[in-house]
Amino acid sequence: MQRIKEYDPTILVIFITAYGDIEKAVKAIKSGATDFVLKPWQNEKLLATINTALRLRKSQVEAENLRLKQKELSSALDQPFIDFIGVSESMQKVFTTIQKVAKTDASVLILGENGTGKELVARALHRNSKRKDEVFISVDLGSINENLFESELFGHIRGAFTDAKKDRVGRFEIASGGTLFLDEIGNLSIQMQAKLLTALEKQQVIRVGSNKPVPIDVRMICATNMKIHALVKDNKFRQDLLYRINTVEIYLPPLRERIEDIPLLAEHFLINYAKKYNKNIKNIDDRAFQKLELYPWPGNVRELQHAIERAVILSDSPVLYADDFLLTNRTDEGKSICFGTYNLDDVEKSVIRQVVQKHRGNISNAAKELGITRTSLYRRLEKYDL
Repeated sequence: MQRIKEYDPTILVIFITAYGDIEKAVKAIKSGATDFVLKPWQNEKLLATINTALRLRKSQVEAENLRLKQKELSSALDQPFIDFIGVSESMQKVFTTIQKVAKTDASVLILGENGTGKELVARALHRNSKRKDEVFISVDLGSINENLFESELFGHIRGAFTDAKKDRVGRFEIASGGTLFLDEIGNLSIQMQAKLLTALEKQQVIRVGSNKPVPIDVRMICATNMKIHALVKDNKFRQDLLYRINTVEIYLPPLRERIEDIPLLAEHFLINYAKKYNKNIKNIDDRAFQKLELYPWPGNVRELQHAIERAVILSDSPVLYADDFLLTNRTDEGKSICFGTYNLDDVEKSVIRQVVQKHRGNISNAAKELGITRTSLYRRLEKYDL
C-alpha cells in the first residue's frame, strides 16, 4: 500500500485480509487506507464499502475542481484596473453593446490591436452576465505550445503521455458553468481549430488518453489582434469556427482613434499608481496632457498605463510634467524622433498627423485647431505625404 501511495497519493485503498486485528487495522488506516475489510466478508457490506469509497473519490475530485476554480477566481479579482473607461463615441458604442449582450449566452468575438483592453471587455461581459457568480477563465492561446493544446484545454488522464503522472482537469471543465475567454484565437493552427470546433459543437470534451466524454457548459468569449476575416479568405482560419465564436462582434478602437479618452485614462492610472507607490502626486500638467495627446501610442492603453506608472515612480513632484514622459515615435524610415525635438519639420509632421487623427480626418476641424486654413493644411499634408 505504501508503494501504491507513492505512485499516486490520490488512489483510494481498501485493505482486505484474513489475518485482521485491531493493531493491523489501525496501522493500515494510519498509512492511508480508506477502509479495512476482514475475510470472510458479507457481500452487502463489501459493496457498501466500495460505494462509500467511490463517493469519497468523487468528492475529492469535486473539491480539487473547486480549489482550482477558487484559485482562478482569486487571480481574476487580483487583476489591476478591472474596469475600463472612456468618454469617446466609439467607446460609448462598446459599452452599449456590452450592456445588450452581457445578459445573454451569445458567443462574443473581440477584435482590436494589442493593448486596447480586449480582456477587460471580456471581464465586463462576465461581470454583467447571469454567470457572474461563477468562474472566469482566461487562456492565452498564443502562449500555448500546439503539443499541449489538448491537455491545457481538455485535460488528460494519468499515463496519457510521458509526464502525465496524474489526472488533470482542462480549462473547459474548470470553466464549466462560467465563462471561458480564449485570447489570441487567431494563432491557432487549422488542426487545433478543428478540435476546438468539435468541442464547441458537441458541448463536451474528451481528456487526452480517455474515451469518455465530459459535458461542459461555458459562455465562450474570444479575442484576436489579427484581421480574422482576412485569415478566413486566405484559408488560414475556419469559416465554420468563426461563425461559432462571433455571434456578436465587438471592435475596440486603438487609443490614437479616441484621443479624447487619454486625459481620463491618465488620471485613472495616476490615482492607482500614486496609491500603489505611496506617492503624493495629484495632477498632470496641461502641457503634459498635450504631449500625451500628440503621441500615437502604438502600444495603446497598455503603453499609456506603463508610461504613467514609470512617471509616478521617477517623479519627486506633486505634479507630473511633460518632461516626466519619455515618449518616442518612429518614422517610416525607422529614425527615432523624441517629442520636444528642435527639428521643426519633424515636429510639424507629428503634430499634424495627431491632430488629423484626433478629428478623424475632418480637415476643417483639424485646420481650426492648428490655427491655419484648410488650404494650408492640405499643402502640408501633401508635403509630408500624410
